[in-house]
Amino acid sequence: MPSENVIVGLDIGTTRVSAVVGEYNENGVFQIIGVGTSPSEGLRRGVVINIEATLKSVAQAIDAAEMMSGRLVKGVYTGIAGGHIEGINSRGVVAVTGRGREITKEDIDRVIDAAKAIVIPMDREVLHVIPQEFVVDEQGGIRNPIDMIGVRLEAEVHIITGSVTSAQNLVKCVNRAGFKVNDIVLESLAAAKAVLSSDEKELGVLLVDLGGGTTDILVYLEGAPYYTSVVPLGGAQVTGDLSILLKTPVESAERIKRESGACYLPLVDTEEVLIPGVGGRPPLTIPRREICKIIQPRVEEILGMVREQIDRKGFLRHLGGGVVLTGGGALLPGTAELATEVFGLPTRI
Repeated sequence: MPSENVIVGLDIGTTRVSAVVGEYNENGVFQIIGVGTSPSEGLRRGVVINIEATLKSVAQAIDAAEMMSGRLVKGVYTGIAGGHIEGINSRGVVAVTGRGREITKEDIDRVIDAAKAIVIPMDREVLHVIPQEFVVDEQGGIRNPIDMIGVRLEAEVHIITGSVTSAQNLVKCVNRAGFKVNDIVLESLAAAKAVLSSDEKELGVLLVDLGGGTTDILVYLEGAPYYTSVVPLGGAQVTGDLSILLKTPVESAERIKRESGACYLPLVDTEEVLIPGVGGRPPLTIPRREICKIIQPRVEEILGMVREQIDRKGFLRHLGGGVVLTGGGALLPGTAELATEVFGLPTRI
């Protein structure tokens, strides 16, 4: 039965597609009632490169979520990520026009429109405009200026843009699988809503979403996003390194990574790991430490690239809330310890 209060999230990732069905129960509490995942075939580094394959993965994931929830899915909110995502900070200024110089919702909409009026290339579109702070007559740090009295209203906003074609291909996959896209949400913004506490956002926090094909970065300062970026490397590169150096197929490299992988040498014990033989060759055993020695440099490189980006922008010294890791890559034992070392900041998963 399709019902009005069902909300469906769809995450089309490089390694898998996940669908989540949630609804408000009679007490108005939001509950997750169905989850479905399927392996993702048609993406590279977060961007659709094969519509047919992606469409199949989307249909499978949503079917599984429908089965589990007993609901019929019609529209979805889908996440977007990939190397084409860029965040820009901008500001707008308007004169307050209301009666008695009182700031109204219309003034706020106008000032955000003014801040949004930046020149972006033809091949990009605005995905989100998030207010950081408002300034009323030189008085800054205001979160919500409604009903305040002033002559001049300014807004500082964070604008997230993405490639028009990447977004269109994403929507096309979902449409052709038989569903409507209600809205597109930046993956890292959705992750931040789910995992960051309001204290962390206030103190300044770095969210690192370690995905399969990309690593998404989001910096929050004083409760609002200030920096968005993507590093075009992820867990798939770690699996690739294992596959090449252990001379084993990608599937078994992925399994070894999941079952025996770690990325912080001091935590690894001396046990042996079985590497399956290929083409009739006998299997080998190697110490788990050797596997860690392959994985750690790659994860360190990815975290190092993140550090370099936020350091270059001058945000590193403002992160009182530390670092929060999420995504499949964060499940590797030792990721938090390694990140603490790389960033010199407290880290949680």
